[in-house]
Amino acid sequence: MSSSLLPASVDLRSHQRSGKYLVFQLNREEYAIQVLKVREIVGLQDITVVPRAPSCIRGVINLRGKVIPVVDLRRQFGMPEIAFTPRTCIVVVQVQGEAGAMLLGVIVDEVAEVVDIPEADIVDAPDFGRGATTPYVLGMAKSKGKVKILLDIDRLLNIHELQRAARSAE
Repeated sequence: MSSSLLPASVDLRSHQRSGKYLVFQLNREEYAIQVLKVREIVGLQDITVVPRAPSCIRGVINLRGKVIPVVDLRRQFGMPEIAFTPRTCIVVVQVQGEAGAMLLGVIVDEVAEVVDIPEADIVDAPDFGRGATTPYVLGMAKSKGKVKILLDIDRLLNIHELQRAARSAE
């Protein structure tokens, strides 16, 4: 959609960020990723550790014959680790990198719901000052009296490290 078709008061970036999101919890906070990126949600399963992989990469899983790297978002965000619960799951997403699309699993504490977030409810992430960069945050959504952090899953992780981990496990 061209920006000339939108009213002058509409922020084009917000308009592109609006839509359906899968909401999940990490450390009692709500995060969301665009539903179009989600391929499936699976329960925890055996994860094969990949030697010398970055600490946020738990390893890889075999999902119907495909080797998929699995990232622990708690580790990625520097959150304290907790024991997995029956609600802990792996959200399989399709990420886009320089080498093309690939599947990736992300471990989350709990999946909550799918919500439709209109552009009016999305604001830019606040400036956290020098040294605090958050290029993977699409914005903040005000929904149901809470703030949800909208993640750009393509920018959250280093795609080269993930592809290396997947290749070394094959």
